[in-house]
Amino acid sequence: MRNLRVEIGGRAIVAGVSLTARPGEVTALIGASGSGKTTTGLALLGEYPPGAHVSGDVRLSGGGLVGYVPQQPAAALNPARRVSALLTDIARAQVRHLPRGRRRAAARERVLRALAEAQLGHAEELSERYPHQLSGGQQQRVVLAQALLLGARVVVADEPTTGQDALTKSRVVERFAAVAARGIAVVLLSHDLDVVRALADEVVVLRAGQVVESGPAHRLLSAPRHEWTRELLAEEAEFASRDRGVDTGRPVLRIRDLTARHRDGGRGTSVVLRVPGLDLRAGECVAVVGRSGSGKTTLARCLAGLHRDHDGEILLDGTPLPRSLRGRDRAQLAAVQYVFQDARAAFDEHRPVLHQVARTAVRLRGATPADATREALAVLAGLGLPEVLVRGRPGQLSGGELQRAALARALLARPRVLICDEITSGLDPVTRREILGVLTDLLHERDDLSLVLITHDPDTAARAHRIVALEAGRLVEQGPTDDHRTYESGSSE
Repeated sequence: MRNLRVEIGGRAIVAGVSLTARPGEVTALIGASGSGKTTTGLALLGEYPPGAHVSGDVRLSGGGLVGYVPQQPAAALNPARRVSALLTDIARAQVRHLPRGRRRAAARERVLRALAEAQLGHAEELSERYPHQLSGGQQQRVVLAQALLLGARVVVADEPTTGQDALTKSRVVERFAAVAARGIAVVLLSHDLDVVRALADEVVVLRAGQVVESGPAHRLLSAPRHEWTRELLAEEAEFASRDRGVDTGRPVLRIRDLTARHRDGGRGTSVVLRVPGLDLRAGECVAVVGRSGSGKTTLARCLAGLHRDHDGEILLDGTPLPRSLRGRDRAQLAAVQYVFQDARAAFDEHRPVLHQVARTAVRLRGATPADATREALAVLAGLGLPEVLVRGRPGQLSGGELQRAALARALLARPRVLICDEITSGLDPVTRREILGVLTDLLHERDDLSLVLITHDPDTAARAHRIVALEAGRLVEQGPTDDHRTYESGSSE
């Protein structure tokens, strides 16, 4: 890539980026949200935002294909077709030269080999499932298998470890290391510096669409030369929510004998979560930890009224909350707000971000459109999102910028309970510190606010007042954060 420049509406998203990705090596692009990482990565596939003006040169030596593993792999899979059908379509085109009687078996062999190379265990069984019946990590491996089956010479991996526990992250590292070992160039777009340290051969640091520093990973990560790189790599600041006292009166939110179920096709339901009791008090930050699939998001969705197939009680200020969102009145909807991990999927792509954020105050608090817009602009600016940016549509914002907009939208409801589902997992260290700082300030300023942090990040969890550990759908331990044993039991996996 030489001097790539991508402009939208006269604003440079990428401004003169040059890089080289070599066979068998991992080239990592790091930088703050909105720095141009995804735009640069997608340029390798010849994909650009709508209405973009592009200049510069992007070239794959010797031709060939580029594979792409998106941050949300489900978006790259057809939900109406089984995994085997998706992959067989690719393999079938590659065996047309064989006699007709041998084509089916040869295509099947190629599919299973690609799944094995992508490290998808139980490939025979899982290949007969639909994408929604796979975990996020399994979906990611299927997308990677597609790229390998196509014979991609370059694979672009966009935030492949977002929102995953430590064990899953280590397996992702192994997976992409194995891809590179096959002589494929891997371009890694990541905020996860531990993964970058484990995988990268070369590192390119982006800021505002420009390369501020690049070089061998071992040198750049241990002795950065640019001030911005040093800030990006700095240790996280202390999350000060524990510095203030917590209200010891009646809990704001109380859970009693919660049992949640998932429907299992035609075979009925299966229990996925059991929480005998859990209280949340005003001014308290509670971190919910556990490996992927432990029930963290199911718990959050029950609290928010998004998962109604459950027994037991969830009480807000002593009053039972209806199980379904549709049964809750306007005050109850405003009181419990949910900030989703996948912020992009939580926005209407056709409406300006500012309109969607301000709409919360109009619908849930009865504010006038003019007052709601002024308040939304103030909250968005406090989160580092200027007016010129938020008047655009979601597609013009980066994932990290949209995550901040999603937080602003929830705050405009003035909630009593704010549920944050892995909202820092896809953010760079600088933005993560800023978001945690905002949450800290909120707990100081709002005596009636409680915060639920669902996280895989040990540093984030350690800064809560209390930690709740889930394992295989059960609450296995809860206690003060200072009790180090409590935290380790919930997150060591």
